[in-house]
Amino acid sequence: MTKFCLEFHCHTIYSKDSLTRPEDLVKTCRRKGIDRVVVTDHNTIAGARAAQEIDPELVIVGEEIMTTRGEILAAFVSEEIPKGLTPGETIRRLKDQGAFISVSHPFDRWRSGHWQKQDLLEIVPGVDAIEVYNSRCMLPEFNETAQQFAEMHHLAGTVGSDAHTAFELGQSLMELEPFKGPEGLRSVIRRGIPRVRRSPAWVRLTSRYAVVYKKLKGYK
Repeated sequence: MTKFCLEFHCHTIYSKDSLTRPEDLVKTCRRKGIDRVVVTDHNTIAGARAAQEIDPELVIVGEEIMTTRGEILAAFVSEEIPKGLTPGETIRRLKDQGAFISVSHPFDRWRSGHWQKQDLLEIVPGVDAIEVYNSRCMLPEFNETAQQFAEMHHLAGTVGSDAHTAFELGQSLMELEPFKGPEGLRSVIRRGIPRVRRSPAWVRLTSRYAVVYKKLKGYK
């Protein structure tokens, strides 16, 4: 059976810590044989929409949303969700539009968007999956704990490169049966085959560079 290679987590220049233009993201995904890519900029869907205009079949509109407790990672987002809402309100708004809901790097305590276990337990009934492998998690235990949590609570897992640069795209992919829309993704996600690799620690410096560069250039 034909498989899709899905990149679930990546960023464009519409994220404060990335300089990847939507056209470069699309070009790189095509070159690397990535069949579907969820563009998940921080608290905006503008970059995903721009990329989707270039290649509607390739690009799925997503968003990485900072809540008051941690970050939510969503796919098939039709209406942008603002940052700073409670997890419950964020999930409610995503469910209202039928989005597929995951949770970014939940146990990576080196990031501001990580979750406390009790807060994560409270939202388990409302999410479709959690991210069990993120290529930018610098310590293996961060991903291992996420995988163990997913198994313990019978949750599906997503994997993603969390690419903030074009060359990171495809570091972590999931091979899936062909699907359409969020319901289709829900129906195949548990049978997905992850292909994961950890990115080198220095890639985090590219995000710091992007933040500084944008400040110097007056980006808003």
